[in-house]
Amino acid sequence: MLLSVIIVSYNVRYYLHQCLLSVFKAGAGIAMEVLVVDNDSQDGSVEYLRQHFPADQYPALRLIASKRNVGFGRANNMAVEQSTGKYVLFLNPDTILTEDTLSDCLQFAKAHPDLGGLGVMMLRDDGAFALESRRGLPTPWTSFCKMSGLAALFPKSRVFGRYYMRYLDKEQPAEIEIISGAFMLCSREALNKVGLFDKRFFMYGEDIDLSYRLLLGGYKNYYVPTPIIHYKGESTRKNTYRYVHVFYEAMLIFFRKHYRGWGRLLSLPVTLAILCRALIALIAQNLRKAKRFCFPQKSRARVQYIYIGSHEAAVQRTFRSEGDDMPCVQATEASHPRGHQDASLQRHGETCLVYDTSDFSFRTILNAFRRDPARWRIGTFYPETDMLISGGETFVK
Repeated sequence: MLLSVIIVSYNVRYYLHQCLLSVFKAGAGIAMEVLVVDNDSQDGSVEYLRQHFPADQYPALRLIASKRNVGFGRANNMAVEQSTGKYVLFLNPDTILTEDTLSDCLQFAKAHPDLGGLGVMMLRDDGAFALESRRGLPTPWTSFCKMSGLAALFPKSRVFGRYYMRYLDKEQPAEIEIISGAFMLCSREALNKVGLFDKRFFMYGEDIDLSYRLLLGGYKNYYVPTPIIHYKGESTRKNTYRYVHVFYEAMLIFFRKHYRGWGRLLSLPVTLAILCRALIALIAQNLRKAKRFCFPQKSRARVQYIYIGSHEAAVQRTFRSEGDDMPCVQATEASHPRGHQDASLQRHGETCLVYDTSDFSFRTILNAFRRDPARWRIGTFYPETDMLISGGETFVK
C-alpha cells in the first residue's frame, strides 16, 4: 500500500462527506486506503458515513468508531497502528483536495528520500492563503515574538517573523520546520523512528511536537505549493477564553518537554502570558455581549449565494432561504474554464459562489479563488446528494 489517509472527525458529517469525495477523486489510480476515526460524534456521523459510503462501493474506506472523544493525537495514533501505507496523510475533515493534491505530494515525497513530513498551500474559504501553511519552530525567541506582537508588526522579517515564515515565497517549494496537522503527510519510516503523536496534547500542539521530533530524527520537513481548502482553519474563535487557554497550555507542554534547561525560566512567563491573554479574551467577550445588549442592531444581512453550474432546479430545491430563489449562472467548465472569472458577476455585500462539483473540477474551483482571493466565499453543490456546503452554512435536502 502506497498511501494511508487518516481523518479524525467530530460532529462535522457534511464536511467529512465532502472531504471524502475529494480524497477519492484525488486518489484515483493510487494504491490507497482511507481510515476515518469518529471521535464519538453526537450528530449521527457514524450512521451517516455507513449510509453514504457503503463498503461494497468504497472498499478502501474503513471506519473506526470510538466510544469516547480521545482527542486528536490519540485518535490518529489508533488509525496509524491499523494502517499499512508507505506514506501516512493526517487530514482534517473540513478540507477539500484537488484532483492533483495527492499525486503532487507523493511525487515530491518520492523525489526527497530525506522527507519526514510535508505540508501544502492551505486556502481559507475566501481563497486567501492560510498563514499556518508554513511555520517555524516555536523556540523561546520565536514564541516571544508571537505572543508579544512583534511577529505581526514585522511579518516578513527573518528575525521577528519566523513563526509564520512569511519571508518565503508561497508559490515555491521550501524547507520548513512545522507542518499543520490539517494536512500532514509523513513517511512511515520516519514515524516508526520518531514515534507518533504525543498523547499529552489533547488539541493543538501535537503537530508542532511531531514536526520537531521529525527534525530531531534527522529528517526534513517541506512545504509544497499545491492548494487545498481548509474551511474551518480560521473560523476558530481565537479570541475566546477556551482557545487561548488550550493553545498556550499546549505551548507550555511543548516548552517543558523540549526545552528542559529553560523549563523553570519559561514556565512562569508563559503561564503569566496564558493568564493575561485569557483575561483579555474574557473581558473582550463580556464587552461584546454588553455592547449588543445596550446597542442592539438589526440582524446582519444574510450572505448572498450565487450558484454556478447546470443543475439550477436541483440547487433551488436544496437551498432554503426563507422562500427566496438563489441567483444562478448557467455554466460548466467547458463554457467557463476559469470559473467565475469568466462570468460577469457583481458582488453585493458578503457573497458566496456555489460551484456545482459535477460541472467543475475541484482543481478549477480552487485555482479560480486562488487567483482572485478575498473577494468571494467558496461554496460547493453536489447534485447527486443535494448537498450545498459553504464555510458558514450547509443546506441538505
